[in-house]
Formats: sequence, structure tokens, C-alpha cells
Amino acid sequence: MIRCPRLIIAGLGGDTGKTAISVGLCRAWQAQGYKVIPFKKGPDYIDMGWLSHGANHPCYNIDLFLMTKDQILSSFGLNTKKADIAVIEGNRGLYDGMDLEGSVSTAEIAKLLQSPVILIVNCTKVTRTIAALVLGCQMLDSEVPIKGVILNRLAGSRHESIIRKSIEHYCNLPVVGAIPRLKNVTFPGRHLGLVPPQEYPMAEEAIATASEIVKKYLDATKLWQFAQDAPLLNFNCREDTVIKEKKVNIGIIRDSAFQFYYPENIEALERSGARVLEFSALTDDLPPEIDALYIGGGFPETHAEVLSGNEKLRKSIKQAAEDGLPIYAECGGLMYLAEELIWEGKKYPMVNIFPIVIGVSKKPHGHGYTIIEINAPNPYFNTGQILHGHEFHYSYVFNLDEKDSISFCFKMKRGQGIVNKMDGLCYKNVLATYTHIHALGTVEWISSFINTAIRYKKGKEVKYQI
Repeated sequence: MIRCPRLIIAGLGGDTGKTAISVGLCRAWQAQGYKVIPFKKGPDYIDMGWLSHGANHPCYNIDLFLMTKDQILSSFGLNTKKADIAVIEGNRGLYDGMDLEGSVSTAEIAKLLQSPVILIVNCTKVTRTIAALVLGCQMLDSEVPIKGVILNRLAGSRHESIIRKSIEHYCNLPVVGAIPRLKNVTFPGRHLGLVPPQEYPMAEEAIATASEIVKKYLDATKLWQFAQDAPLLNFNCREDTVIKEKKVNIGIIRDSAFQFYYPENIEALERSGARVLEFSALTDDLPPEIDALYIGGGFPETHAEVLSGNEKLRKSIKQAAEDGLPIYAECGGLMYLAEELIWEGKKYPMVNIFPIVIGVSKKPHGHGYTIIEINAPNPYFNTGQILHGHEFHYSYVFNLDEKDSISFCFKMKRGQGIVNKMDGLCYKNVLATYTHIHALGTVEWISSFINTAIRYKKGKEVKYQI
């Protein structure tokens, strides 16, 4: 049985204030001594970073495109066993999804988890029509448990009064928050959305401000009670088995340039017998004891000069790849493994495992869910296998026409990939891709990555004995 109190913060669309309010709630309750576990619906690393900082706890992903319903329930149950409350931030609009049925929407997550939903509405230049919008959300699917409404960006008390009375009269829902237009909510933006908290010096100040807004303008007591009223979920979670013997050492580059990792991916590696060694590509050397390397996404372009300046690490990774070190790189990691990165008109040498040049544009070159077919041999996936993932990148490869030696192992059935609906650059035990995967929905990646690392480790030991 899953017993954790829970609350979904949803909106009528993007940019309604979901992240600021969710982060503020996490911090407000965490500061009162409660153990708050944050979740994010949808593929999003940056919002997850802010939620994690707000709750002072890792934020987990729940997404019906990337994982099955049972996988979501299992993850939610395991990660909330000792929690006082779970705060789940939705993405886009409540019913937004990929198809007519909204099969991967926040609404479907709410139904699966039987979680109370609090709907945030942007009240800019609208009054009574807000009630019609909320009523439409109630009527579209009566199984979605909408319990209250938060009014955001109000022009004044009269504006608030009209909308509040309309919602309470026509929708029979309580207004549990009324936030005026504010200028001091300092969550900074950039081309992929918010600036990650790891790169923002005033992140803690922004989170504290969000917490104060929640305490001042929201009925936190009523929100807490809604969460407590969530029913028990009749789902038996598997026991979280952990291999205590550490079979291999897996290095993970984690710093302000590379911070896009699902915590589930790293935790799954650890549960499967990996000792994780985190280090920085900005300042550190390559740990000599690693048996594999995992490089996630991030913003290598904004750190290009420093990354390029750490020449010792670049050369070490290049040599390790030539020696057969297993390397798995996603998005920003792919950019780092290129020959060169061009940023703001300047060229920066990168690791040079792949003889490609990376540029960065002002518009996305890939954005959204991906479906990939494994169509060539590689170290980590079986040919013919179908994987679900996602991509979001402004970078692109612009010299592939000149490179006959480049090998791809992914065919994009949905999404853009690197070029011509192809993704997954391969070289020896290196695989670099724009597609991000989630370990819960791609369980075979864990075992194959670990096993490739074990084989590499044994090869090193044989060479050492000789």
C-alpha cells in the first residue's frame, strides 16, 4: 500500500507559475521540519533542479511516455516510504499530452496516483472567464480530482474578488491562493527555460522568496489537508534490492556544465553494483580507477572556455576512449566529445573522440519525446530494440557531410536526432546521443552499462598482470 500524502500543482498551460509555487511549497514545508519529496511530471531537468533545492531532497521524474504505470507507482511508493508529503509539479496544461486522449498528461498522472490537484490560473486581463476555464477542466474528465484553485498575477483586490466569487459559485471549488503581480520572483530564464540553480548565484535567495510568497498568499493549511486526504493506493511496491558488493567504478561528470541527470539513473547504477565517482570537467583530472564514464546533459557552451582549458582531462578522456573505456554521453555530453565547439563566434577544442564540430543556434534543433530504433551494433543496446526518450537541444552538428567514417546506431522513429533522423554516434565503447533516456523505462541500459564496465575492468587487470 502507498500511504504518502500528496499534491499535484498543475496549470492551464506553461508559464503559469507552477515551478515557483511548487518550489515555494517544498521549502515552506521543509523548513517546518517535514520530509518533502518532490516529483516532476514530464522530461525536465531544470525544474527538477529547482524542486530538489527547494525540498533539500532529490527530485524524481514521473512520465507515462518514459515508463509504465506500474513503474511509476513502484518508484513513487519506494521514494515516499519515509516522506511526510510529496509535491508533484505538472508540466504544460493539465490535459496536454501527445494524443486526443491526453494519455501522457498531468491529468493521467493525477488519476494514476489518485492525487488531489491544485490548478494555477494566470489571471492577466481576464475575470469571469477564469471560472469557465476551470469548469471546463472539471467537466472534461470528472475522474481528475481537482480540489482547489490558485489565482496568480492579480491586478488588485477587485480583480481577485470577481474571479474568486465566480470560481466558488460556478465551479464549487475553494480558492486556496491569490497572488498579485510581483516583480521580486527571481527565477531567471534562458533558452531552455529557467537557468539551472547550479548556475545561479542567487538561487537560495530566489527559493526563499518563493517560500515567503507561498506563506503570505496561499492557504498552506488547507493545501496540507488536501494532501492528507489523498486515499491509500492499493499497490504493492517491490523491495528495493541493492547489490552491496561494488563490482565497478563509474565516473560521472557533475558540475555546473553537466548537471542533467535523473537521480533514478544514478541510483539504479549504485543498486546494481556500481560505485559512483563524481568529478568536475571544469577543474578535475580523470579518476584513474574508473571502469566506465557517464556524461549527462547541461550547458557546455556557456562553459566552453573553461572546459577547453582543462586540456589534461580532455586528453585523458580521449586516450581512455582509445583504450576501450565504456563511455555513455547524452546531449551536452555529446557536445563535449566533439572535436570542436563554436560558441559566440569562437572555436573551443573539446575531447575529439568524434571528428565533428558543434554549433549552437537561437532556435531548438530538437525538442520533445523521442522513439528510437536500434539499427546497428553498439555496446549497450540490442539491434532491433525500441527505446523511448526525449531531446531538447539548441546545438547541432554541421560538418557531418564531410565525415564518411561516422557510425550511427539509432534510427529516429520520432524526434530529430543528430542528422537525417539518425542519432547515437558510436566509436569503440563510446556511445553519444542527443536522446536522454530514463533508467526506469530503459532497464536494460543499466545492466549493459555495468557489464561493459566489468569486461573493460577485467581487460585492464589482464593487461596489468602481463
